[in-house]
Amino acid sequence: MPDNHIIIIGAGPAGLMASQILAEKGFKVQIFEQNKASGRKFLVAGNGGFNLTHSEELEFFIEKYDAPEIREIVKGFDNKKVVDWLSDLGITTYVGSSGKIFPTKNFKPIQVLKAWLDRLEQLGVVIHYEHTFIDFDENFVTLKHKENELKVDYSKLILAMGGGSWKKTGSDAKWIEILKSKNIEITPLESANSGYNTDSKFHQLQGQYLKNIKVSFEGNDKIGEVVFTKYGIEGSPIYYLNRFTRKHDFPLIINIDLKPNLLEAEILEQLNGTEKISQVLKRKLKLSTTALNLLKTLDKETYTNIEILSKLIKKFPIEILSYRPIDEVISTSGGVSFSELNDKLELNKFPNVFCAGEMIDWEAPTGGYLLQACFSTGFWVANEISK
Repeated sequence: MPDNHIIIIGAGPAGLMASQILAEKGFKVQIFEQNKASGRKFLVAGNGGFNLTHSEELEFFIEKYDAPEIREIVKGFDNKKVVDWLSDLGITTYVGSSGKIFPTKNFKPIQVLKAWLDRLEQLGVVIHYEHTFIDFDENFVTLKHKENELKVDYSKLILAMGGGSWKKTGSDAKWIEILKSKNIEITPLESANSGYNTDSKFHQLQGQYLKNIKVSFEGNDKIGEVVFTKYGIEGSPIYYLNRFTRKHDFPLIINIDLKPNLLEAEILEQLNGTEKISQVLKRKLKLSTTALNLLKTLDKETYTNIEILSKLIKKFPIEILSYRPIDEVISTSGGVSFSELNDKLELNKFPNVFCAGEMIDWEAPTGGYLLQACFSTGFWVANEISK
């Protein structure tokens, strides 16, 4: 049985997964977490439904990730293995109507986390809370606990400190300056899975939803539901477009197809009659109240030109001005560049120091893909260390 001393910084999903795999293989594992409890962001992910992964076939599943490196890593511990792992913890799951995988209704997020932490305790994993990461070198990691600074030696060090969103959960990205000081390249963090700030004329639609619409940008599109807010627009299809709009400078135009199942010609045919336009839109095309309100933001000349109106129903332009602030968004893009890591996710400049989770430079949409990659990177690092 190996007696290597593994130190993990961060008790989020990546760090916890790495600790479990290593402990199961006989390693001595200690986790140091700056919060008073584990999995703060993991639990926040459960606020809107505890979506742990997605049931999509792997071929299509991995396409949701932007970097080829993360795609390979997810293959190593995929969505089916996550379900098996949960089952081993005693957590039953089900597939929702959208393909997302959730714990069954008898398991609340805190119960899932407790089952996991109980397993780690059984395996001998020790978690130290209220320990803040200060620095590291080839032999020691420096931490601050209350007013005391301590140095802990390690044989392997795993950094799993998250991205920069939702600072209240501990994802404060303070590790960036520490790694930068060691000449480790960090891709700047940006808002991901973020809403967009829009032109102010859409703010009057605050609180209104558009369902079963298609949002597109430069050939990339996603069907789903969006909501207008006091500052702009939010929703899963919006978050999906983030990584494509990221390559461009704001302001930009995204388009909304209000009737994805109808052709423009079919819409024009319905409008080209004797009935009032407003009646056709409501009764024949069955546009929602929100869609009708959106079309009312058009000037009278445009609204009454049925050729132009038909085009706009299929391709309504929304001017977007910026992402939301990082601390408001679900996740961040950017982080430790893959060029700084070898195939084991080990820092090239610091052998025996590994990175896992959202602090690495990859991006994915909501829908179970974020947590999946955190689980997968934790598994990957642990598996590589144990070889």
